[in-house]
Amino acid sequence: MHPDQVEVPLTTVRALVADQFPRWARLPIRPVASDGTVNAIFRIGDHLAARFPLRAGDPDGTRAALESEAAAARELAASTRFPVPEPVALGRPGPGYPLPWSVQTWLPGTTASQADPGLSSAFACDLAELIADLRRIDTRGRTFSGPGRGGDLHAQDGWMETCFRRSEHLLDVPRLRRAWEHLRDLPRTAPDVMTHGDLIPGNLLVADGRLAGVLDVGGLGPADPALDLVAAWHLLDARTRPLLRRALGCDDLEWERGKAWAFAQAMGLVWYYADTNTGMSRLGRRTLDRILGDAAAR
Repeated sequence: MHPDQVEVPLTTVRALVADQFPRWARLPIRPVASDGTVNAIFRIGDHLAARFPLRAGDPDGTRAALESEAAAARELAASTRFPVPEPVALGRPGPGYPLPWSVQTWLPGTTASQADPGLSSAFACDLAELIADLRRIDTRGRTFSGPGRGGDLHAQDGWMETCFRRSEHLLDVPRLRRAWEHLRDLPRTAPDVMTHGDLIPGNLLVADGRLAGVLDVGGLGPADPALDLVAAWHLLDARTRPLLRRALGCDDLEWERGKAWAFAQAMGLVWYYADTNTGMSRLGRRTLDRILGDAAAR
């Protein structure tokens, strides 16, 4: 999926686990099929999951990121009733794999990519509760930093130009350019709140039509309150989306900014993963269709 992707063979994972965590050496280890783009995931027995970063990087930087993710998991778990994987251990680089890696508890459930909850009113209400829980976490003076999603919409212009150029053979780019010209100019009025930062279907677990768990919480941090509203467009149907909006009390401006962040994310998903991760590419297309359909309906 990535030009700098690191291969993670099952034999290597078994050897690393046996060497660094011999207490788990006798447990079965098996790969987990997913649309994930950040980690290769392997189950260790029934209750643990090993996560191996897929993109090459500096080992010290990778370890710092994994430690930050573990701290974020603890912070979120203390702030919501929805299950979050618990950090268990950090592995070291070893033969066949050049980076630190992590072990956390395995949560039961099916990702929302597989069990589409878009028509579930109960899921929409759970999702609103999760976003409200995130917003109530104390920022402790932290503010948004970095070039990614969650700050100034205008800062996305360079990335969006790349997306438009790379999508000319895939999408109706002139129409999408016109949509972005409107969305990018929506003003920001609210201060930063804590956000998950990546509420896409693959990062949420579903059981019996309800939210059953929250994954990949390493992006927990302060950002535009509208950022987590991407979930409305990535996960919900037109019939359930208003339930989330009403539960959160979103005004028109916040709702439209959430749409803008979803648009920027979806544009990248379509072309970047067109040949390497069709599930993620389809997600981007569906989100764009929902956004454009909403604009047409209004």
